[in-house]
Amino acid sequence: MLAKINGISLQALDGILIEIEVSIRSQGLPSFDIVGLPDLSIREAKDRLRLAFQNSGLQFPTHHIVVNLAPANVKKDGIGFDLPMAVGILAASSQIPAIEYTDTAFIGELALDGRIRAVPGVLARAINAAKLGIKRLIVPYENRQEAALVRDLAVFAFQTFSDLSKYLRGELSATVCQTEPEQEQPHPLYDFSEVKGQSSAKRALEVAAAGGHNLLMIGSPGSGKTMLAKCIPSILPQMNFAEALEVTQVASVAGLLNSKSGLIRQRPFRSPHHSISNAGLVGGGSNPRPGEVSLAHHGVLFLDELPEFRKDVLELLRQPMEDGRVTLARASGSYTYPTRFMLVAAMNPCPCGYYGDLQHACTCNEQVIRRYQGRISGPLLDRIDLMVDVPRLTYSDITTITPSENSENIRLQEWKLPGRFSKSALQPVN
Repeated sequence: MLAKINGISLQALDGILIEIEVSIRSQGLPSFDIVGLPDLSIREAKDRLRLAFQNSGLQFPTHHIVVNLAPANVKKDGIGFDLPMAVGILAASSQIPAIEYTDTAFIGELALDGRIRAVPGVLARAINAAKLGIKRLIVPYENRQEAALVRDLAVFAFQTFSDLSKYLRGELSATVCQTEPEQEQPHPLYDFSEVKGQSSAKRALEVAAAGGHNLLMIGSPGSGKTMLAKCIPSILPQMNFAEALEVTQVASVAGLLNSKSGLIRQRPFRSPHHSISNAGLVGGGSNPRPGEVSLAHHGVLFLDELPEFRKDVLELLRQPMEDGRVTLARASGSYTYPTRFMLVAAMNPCPCGYYGDLQHACTCNEQVIRRYQGRISGPLLDRIDLMVDVPRLTYSDITTITPSENSENIRLQEWKLPGRFSKSALQPVN
């Protein structure tokens, strides 16, 4: 008997509707073949499915089983195809009613004991499923919150394969998943009221935050460059629904959401270490995943100790900063991720860190200083709109300066200015 079940494959943030054809024949020796360019994780599903059937009280057919993932010219990767293949086997072996599932898609991984495990990228799959004409989506219970953010889908979530089979046979009822009330996002840990002095640097940060400009801070060690950068999220306006959905979608593909994660309302702040690789910064890998530039989408990418980053890594920033997206070309296809971020960088003026410092003598000669500052190329500096000196304060300056304006007041003033992060009303989820 032949059964056809829908699954969703991801290529970056774009979805492809995969038709999973399951054929069971009584002739021939018992076997289980998966064809249609599956990756290793999909081919290994054979043993997972057998044991999941047995431990769920279901009968695994002892016949010749062929699973075809169509279209055959598209490479499929990931663990989200366990569930649609298992449902296809149920349908082809007449363990559930032989009805059409043309408007239904299934996403999930099966554990050996029959539990349906969460998979990354469910939000991105759900958004693309709605665009592809899917009306009903079956997902793991832990992924229900992100899938329910898509308004045009009826989302059903199950914890075990046994419960899903009973639902498909009409023996168990299920309700459409609804988004839970949004939890209050945590307040930023750093506030501008905690920063003493540095009025010119704070003014530069305010201008950069209001217009979404890229910024470079240059100063001696201990001048407060890192703390100033960590205060930036506290003065950025809240994201609207469309921006929040994009940020949550990228986080979902990267596997950064948990079972309680809903819509991310706080702008991201990413601060990778200077030892980061090319793929870690812009994305990549055998199965391409978003890098730090995409995880900072609609937020801040902070590069501390900028000259310590490898030069070839820094040069990769030029096109994403210019275009607002990064395209990774691989043999299996092209993968495009969004990269509209605000770059904030910090560096010392020289290797010892004290060039121009009034309190500490610099030990570097002119050639060493030029070589150190030359690690940042001209094309990259051309994409940085603002540069500001951050001098080190004395003890008396820190103890005598009056408290500065807090981040909330600064943010309310910035909302009145036009720019990339201009004020926009929040949209309801439902």
